[in-house]
Amino acid sequence: MTPQPVEAPGIRLRAFHLDDVADITAGCADPLVQRFLDGLPDPYTEAEARRWVTESAPAAFASGGAAYAVTDPATDRLLGTVGLSHPVPQRGQAEIGYWVAPWARGRGVATTATRALAEHAFATGTARLELLTHVENAASQRVALAAGFRSEGVRRGATPVRDGRRRDLTLWVRLADDPPGPVERPLPDLPDGRLTDGVVLLRRLGPLDADQMYRLHTDPAVVRTRVPPTPAGCDEIDRRCRGAESQWLVGGAAAMAVLDVASGDFAGNCMLLYDQPASGQAMVGYSLLPRWRGHGYATRAVRLLARWGFDQVGLARLWAGTLPENVASQRVLEKAGFRREGLLRGRLPGTAGGRVDSTVFGLLPTDLAD
Repeated sequence: MTPQPVEAPGIRLRAFHLDDVADITAGCADPLVQRFLDGLPDPYTEAEARRWVTESAPAAFASGGAAYAVTDPATDRLLGTVGLSHPVPQRGQAEIGYWVAPWARGRGVATTATRALAEHAFATGTARLELLTHVENAASQRVALAAGFRSEGVRRGATPVRDGRRRDLTLWVRLADDPPGPVERPLPDLPDGRLTDGVVLLRRLGPLDADQMYRLHTDPAVVRTRVPPTPAGCDEIDRRCRGAESQWLVGGAAAMAVLDVASGDFAGNCMLLYDQPASGQAMVGYSLLPRWRGHGYATRAVRLLARWGFDQVGLARLWAGTLPENVASQRVLEKAGFRREGLLRGRLPGTAGGRVDSTVFGLLPTDLAD
């Protein structure tokens, strides 16, 4: 039985047919689709596309799932696919997934298709939909948020990769009785993608910052302030940079590169860790490469970060901790308006199983000078 089309603004979900084979082949051979859909054959051939149209897509419906072609209602050309897999009828649960062809990206196709199929699934008895994205696939995570899905954490090693390794997946969930519309993000994007005072510029940390971040976090002065005080590994830094946008999107942390405006050079990094959202409190941290220390760059970065946190995130309080002997970092915080609030004894792990104290500073919106 051929499934009935599902209409949505600007798109139509319909059954696949053989006229889609060329577009399916081109879409599934696209490097971005291949990168994030580990189960696709590589290379992807027309024979695979025909098998999908004649066997796999009908089988999805027969097993209680769905496999729709996402098309342009005016031309009927394929724009992508959206479907339901891994149905668990006794739980009223299924997994939703999608891909968009290169010629259709940037038009909201994935978001509209995901919303449409989710509403159709809920109207026909599904109670819970799961959506899994690769940690570094920020575009897909933005689709999840726009389609009303909420982050529920990371499934470690959840999917095999072609080279034999396993990859983490971020889990997003929407329930049938969740409110419609996009999910409000705890950490909004930076206005125009950056914060600047004309001397320093903050932008989101990304994969291309990995080499500079490795230099920064293996610098002896920075290592001494790490918890515990050991150098960061190259793989750790690479994962941090590749996952930075995901952490931002799920509301965990806003990690930023600090740049010198005049030269465009990487000067360091700073971060807002949203550690206590229930009470509107977050932590700030920062590090600079040796060349940029002693010129007020850290203070400028912290001020920009704090103003964004209060004005755009809506925080009620910021805090920071330093080692008692880290006088330079304490001066940065004081110049940025933070007040020393006390000493937490043995708060942090040190070397050889020991513990070290932490000096705590706090900042309220009324403390931040214009």
